Amino acid sequence: MFRCAGAVLLVLSAGPVHAQSAPGPMRPNVVLVLVDDLGWMDLRVQGNERLDTPNIDRLASQGMRFTAAYSAAPVCSPVRASIMTGQAPARHRITNHIPELGQFTPDDAELLPAATLNHLAASHVTLAERLGAAGYATALIGKWHLAGPPGRLGEGRLDAYPEAQGFDLNVGGCALGGPPTYFDPYYIHNLPPRRTGEYLPERLADEAVGFIEDHADEPFFLCLWTYTVHWPIEAPERLVRKYVERMGPGLKDPRYAAMIEAMDTAVGRVLAALGSLGLTERTLVIFTSDNGGYLDATDNGPLREGKGYLFEGGIRVPMIVRWPGVTKPWTLCDTPVISTDLFPTILAAAGLALDPELPCDGEDLGPLLRGTGTLARDALFWHYPNYAWHQSNRPGAAIRSGKWKLIRRFDDESVELYDLESDLEERHDLARKLPERAAAMRERLRAWLVETDAAMPMRREEG
Repeated sequence: MFRCAGAVLLVLSAGPVHAQSAPGPMRPNVVLVLVDDLGWMDLRVQGNERLDTPNIDRLASQGMRFTAAYSAAPVCSPVRASIMTGQAPARHRITNHIPELGQFTPDDAELLPAATLNHLAASHVTLAERLGAAGYATALIGKWHLAGPPGRLGEGRLDAYPEAQGFDLNVGGCALGGPPTYFDPYYIHNLPPRRTGEYLPERLADEAVGFIEDHADEPFFLCLWTYTVHWPIEAPERLVRKYVERMGPGLKDPRYAAMIEAMDTAVGRVLAALGSLGLTERTLVIFTSDNGGYLDATDNGPLREGKGYLFEGGIRVPMIVRWPGVTKPWTLCDTPVISTDLFPTILAAAGLALDPELPCDGEDLGPLLRGTGTLARDALFWHYPNYAWHQSNRPGAAIRSGKWKLIRRFDDESVELYDLESDLEERHDLARKLPERAAAMRERLRAWLVETDAAMPMRREEG
């Protein structure tokens, strides 16, 4: 049985925190910070003492930190679509990073990847559309990556842009998966140049603060979806120099560490704006990452592998929720949760019900946040029937139930079974030792793939 329990955390640089006794507001503002490629160990509060992330550490001390949070996929676009729709990638059919188009398939692969969509169709009713219809001002600031193959400046399908999906304001959201550069001029559609040499996280923080100031007197939904810490690995030189002296386990590239600190500073500015405007007490803040850490830049240890893999390093991510009057300070939760849960959680926080005509694969995290109960489900599922850009992964699917995790490989139909409680590193495959458990979990995974009508890969000779 998983639990959420109050605990005193050792959070360096975190200031004093006072518990809130007033009930949470019925219609809170919502700030959703989605960092790109931030690994599970890429924060000091997560245990990486080589990094300085004082603002996010403080945020964790003021609310609930989830120690077993997961992304809905090991790459970015499927996760973003899942947050917007509440549906698993297997269901909404965006299963790989956009654009996929088969170009990531190894030349000698016997297995062809499953078909995947290259944009979020306008037919979806998104989280932003639901909140906008309920009177929320809505903004997407930063990375979108749901608008099809990018053009020269990241242009994509206009009918799949944030402003076509319920956002009143779109700053920087286009078809790009990563910025051409982090220094102005950025060459990003919807983000005109402003000041030569300016650093992108600073610019996006300015835009976010401006939106909050403009809508301080009405409920708002702000998605600050940072391009950081995605490739290219670029950061201000003063920060890079600071981390050159800290190299070692947990830090393999001083530029990447500098990007993390700069991101923390930018997030801190947005949180400070909420405070200065008197909005902290009525704002739900969610901080998380879209997938596991990029192995060329970060050290995901003790987790195995990283972005693009179904191992823990590819899908386990940081997640922090601060909701004054609802979440208690200094709280840890080890219940497994997934990014698909953000859709029903945010709707419920705004007093909105799910549409019974539309499938939702997430679950409202309200009972965990309030400390009043547990979740109804007993398993999480993943479907990644494609090759990542690095082509080193094996297309497959996975299920986690309790402490057990099973990965099914589509190329040879083998399975791997891990006990995450005693083997977080996923080094000891127990499938042969525990064949009945493996068979039962495989059957549950198969049934879920059928229920979601998941697209499956094919043998090359079949394609």
